[in-house]
Amino acid sequence: MRETSTPRGVIVASDYGAAELGKLFTERHAEAVKDLGRFNLAVFGKTGAGKSTLINAIFGSDVAATGTGPPVTTDVTYYEHPDGILGLYDSQGFETGHGGDAVLAGLERIVSDSRTQPVERHIHAAWYVVRWSDRRFEQAQAAFVRKLSTLVPVIFVLSQVPKAPDGRVHHDALAFATYIESLALPTSPDGSVVLTNALYDDFHGNVVFGLDRLLDATFATAPEASRRALTAAQLIDKERKRQASNQIVKAASASALTTGVTPIPFSDAAILDPIQIAMIARITAAYGLSVPSSKLAALVGSLMLTSGATTAGRWLVGSLLRFAPGGQIPAAVISGTVAASLTTAVGRAWIEVCERMLERDVNGSPIDIDLMQELFRQEFKQRFRMKPTTSA
Repeated sequence: MRETSTPRGVIVASDYGAAELGKLFTERHAEAVKDLGRFNLAVFGKTGAGKSTLINAIFGSDVAATGTGPPVTTDVTYYEHPDGILGLYDSQGFETGHGGDAVLAGLERIVSDSRTQPVERHIHAAWYVVRWSDRRFEQAQAAFVRKLSTLVPVIFVLSQVPKAPDGRVHHDALAFATYIESLALPTSPDGSVVLTNALYDDFHGNVVFGLDRLLDATFATAPEASRRALTAAQLIDKERKRQASNQIVKAASASALTTGVTPIPFSDAAILDPIQIAMIARITAAYGLSVPSSKLAALVGSLMLTSGATTAGRWLVGSLLRFAPGGQIPAAVISGTVAASLTTAVGRAWIEVCERMLERDVNGSPIDIDLMQELFRQEFKQRFRMKPTTSA
């Protein structure tokens, strides 16, 4: 790797290899994930209420499967997302009464202890899940919800609700939800009940619904400081991930524009690589992908060599040489505008790659690295029309 001094006297890398780019990505990605913080969710409900199904539908099945954490009580286990961006307090099918009292006592200790801790140690929201077909909501359950709501914001979820393909929701489920809302429990948002079904039932024709509303209610309840982690951890709202990533691209492009205020020689175009690598790392973190880091590092290193700033600079020089008389060109540079445009193209192309990888990740399909490379190149070419900029 060659180093060069910029006009501002800062030493930067100007000729990375694929392995070095991959290593830089790994370092920046770890930093980006840490910067997201953590969203902590507590989930309660009787055995068979469908808590795990809801968790898997919104956050994926790897949280409880691979996460670890300390027990709160004998009835509650704490799981942590492999990347640390989601913490989950999961009740093991407790019943109300003595078991509920033990759970509340444990949570009260957690909440009390966390008040002097950073926000990522707090419990940010709770789901209280009731299966619609129980058609009963006892006074002991209502008392539990009221007490729980003094510790953490509570979202009341009615699960496994039948909904036909034509949009009709089972009338008994609607009546049950209306009854619960009439109790004026202190739940969020506005004492309402969120009706959900997380599994498609081909035999009865029941469709999946309500997950987006449950996620919206969770975002509305969560403190601002935890929402970036929640955005990354959840799997069903791509638009939130895309919006967060677009902001990352704008910030990186602004940095590239500033870097190019003093025009960058084509030969030193890789001065932009650290900016673009950090941008790609932050976008990847925002999408919460579970692709092995070694594969991602190899993919990023390869892409930056074939489509990044260094390659763009070489392409521009080559284009000028083909058309300049005698193969002589004036001092060729990348302006701030071109640097920003190039960085934006890299970022937008990487967002498309993350969208595709997330889709395959959720479906359990293996990530085809060659396919992702080709997708990036196509998206990059569409977004960046390379035009030489020269100065005498």
